[in-house]
Amino acid sequence: MVIGVNYRTAPVEVRERFWISESRRYEALVRLSRAEAIEEIAVVATCNRTEFVLWTRDAAVAANSVLGFLTTEYGLRLCEWKHFYRLIGEPALLHLFKVASSLDSIILGEPEIVAQVKEAWALAQKVGTTSRFLDSTFQKAIAVSDRVRNETAIGQCAVSVPYAAVELARQLFGSLQGRKVVLIGGGRTGEMSAEYLVKYGASQVCVVNRTVDKANDIAERLGGIAAQHEERWQHFIEADIIISASACPHIIFTREEGEYVRQERHGRPLLMIDTAVPRDIDPNVRQVHGIFLYDIDDLEQVVKRSSTIHETAAEQAEAIVTSEAKFFTRRLLVEVAVPTVVALRERLDELCRQELEAYRSDAGSLSDEQEQALAALAKRISSRIAGSLARELKNLPEQMDQDELTSAIQKLFHLKRPSSAAAN
Repeated sequence: MVIGVNYRTAPVEVRERFWISESRRYEALVRLSRAEAIEEIAVVATCNRTEFVLWTRDAAVAANSVLGFLTTEYGLRLCEWKHFYRLIGEPALLHLFKVASSLDSIILGEPEIVAQVKEAWALAQKVGTTSRFLDSTFQKAIAVSDRVRNETAIGQCAVSVPYAAVELARQLFGSLQGRKVVLIGGGRTGEMSAEYLVKYGASQVCVVNRTVDKANDIAERLGGIAAQHEERWQHFIEADIIISASACPHIIFTREEGEYVRQERHGRPLLMIDTAVPRDIDPNVRQVHGIFLYDIDDLEQVVKRSSTIHETAAEQAEAIVTSEAKFFTRRLLVEVAVPTVVALRERLDELCRQELEAYRSDAGSLSDEQEQALAALAKRISSRIAGSLARELKNLPEQMDQDELTSAIQKLFHLKRPSSAAAN
């Protein structure tokens, strides 16, 4: 099951509330792995999505566990639950495969998302919250992503957020020649945006970061200069374009500060691009005359207008992902059935042994040939019964049907319900 919120279902002001910072993901994984009905879990958190990827035998209870966590830790209100999607079974697999293959990204074909999916899986493995089922699922999602990139042209035509930043700057200033850029923070998207602006004509980049060494490293890569955080105001006043990409969990540039910068600029326009989630710049800065503020949702619209992805490449990728999801769903259903089949076979063997012992007690001593014949017959009968039920379990097209038959078999033969640990 996948429970999540993304740029399709919620605006940035909602997404940033439920974004789980890197420092808190460990705690979230531990908490949720202990929650009711959640057997395995990973968390995928980017600027465009926060998703909980779960393995559960009771989707309704597991969803309530996630709802409870978000309510307690992030103040989720019942009316906000509408922004979250809940996908179960094959639709959940299809969604995860699309995410890893960048078919569900703002930038169709962007390469960063598969690395973010890998990081989410690696952290869950480190914490110990994934096992047999989610490990195989993430492994398959990454393999599907590789196949999509190798067999289609989707990765060759991606229009990026940094490119969108260039387009916005061109719309405002026309030429970028001689324009001064300030980069706040060290986010990768922000750095790439600054790099693109320089590539298309901007003359200088000033990197402002609370960590001087990091500012120097980024400035060196961009061929610019570094500035201490305390010196930022003078650089803001002189800049034409400010890109904010910090990892700060709260607003770092308010409307009042925007008014101050406007007064000192004497009417010169200023383009501000906020690539951070949570946002760095107060949205009310848009109301300051002469400052043009765009956040990640605004960049999405520019990307959509500028996208040149070939429809055939997207269709090919969709076909690959859909086919792989169908195949892997059936494989998972087979894997789910294995513990019950093993337990059933052991139970049938036990019943045969009991009946043979009862027969010996009634019939008296048997010859070696009779013992061997009866044992072979009992084994054959148990194998036929177990094999027939196993085929039924593995060939059922829907997980709900399989769950119902599994439950019936467990009741009929008094089998213990297998746990995830038993399935490994």
